[in-house]
Amino acid sequence: MTPRQVALYRVLVTQISAETRASRGFPGRSLSGTVTRTDPIARRMRRIRIEGEDVARLAWTPGQHVRVHVLDLREPRNWLRPRDLLRTYSVWDYDGGLELCVLDHDGAGGDLPPGARWAREAVTGQRVTFGRPEGSFVLRDAPYHVMAGDETASVAFGAMLRALPADAICHAVIEVDEEGERLPLAREVRWLYRHGRPAASSQSLTDGLASLDLPAQPGAAYLAGEARTIQMLRRQLVEERGWPRQAIATKPFWTPGKRGLD
Repeated sequence: MTPRQVALYRVLVTQISAETRASRGFPGRSLSGTVTRTDPIARRMRRIRIEGEDVARLAWTPGQHVRVHVLDLREPRNWLRPRDLLRTYSVWDYDGGLELCVLDHDGAGGDLPPGARWAREAVTGQRVTFGRPEGSFVLRDAPYHVMAGDETASVAFGAMLRALPADAICHAVIEVDEEGERLPLAREVRWLYRHGRPAASSQSLTDGLASLDLPAQPGAAYLAGEARTIQMLRRQLVEERGWPRQAIATKPFWTPGKRGLD
């Protein structure tokens, strides 16, 4: 074995040991569960429900994500592609069972990305290894809320919108490719459609945010989706509306050509 392969093998042994401890009820970073349902929730979005003893003990705040092992950790050759082992998904819902929504899409060159392949091939009864819910992309105390992003952001936004108090004010704009890609959300949002235009560096989504009739006083903004589009959205709030940067939470889910964010 080459030195690189030896190093990866050692990491593999350590990871499997941690999973074994977790499966026996000992503390550890990795948890496991079983797929109990898979179904399409939108034209290109697949919902996957995971249940089990580890899952039932989770603590979760709407907007947080989990890291899922989308390749078989017991297969040594998968460790030759370490960036393909994990993918991050926002939690769509949690009620003692964990629900994820994964975008079914092709990657660069038409190849199926590891996460999309995992979701497409997931079946009832399949074991899944994942990390605990984490992340600071969650609701803040504010006079009102603003959400803007693409279809990858709509999963986190869906959970956050359900968690808002009934009297909370929220302005939301979400861009998807077609109407059939809309997720069922708890509140009214402004939907934009690309109809085949690139989702990266989306000027139409930036214009959609600019068109929102917001109060003069800043609230709390949540911007998620493609990395370069997020930069454009934040620039619009800061430079054109005078928002302080600390009032804006961002979450880049993907960007063209970057491994791990595909």
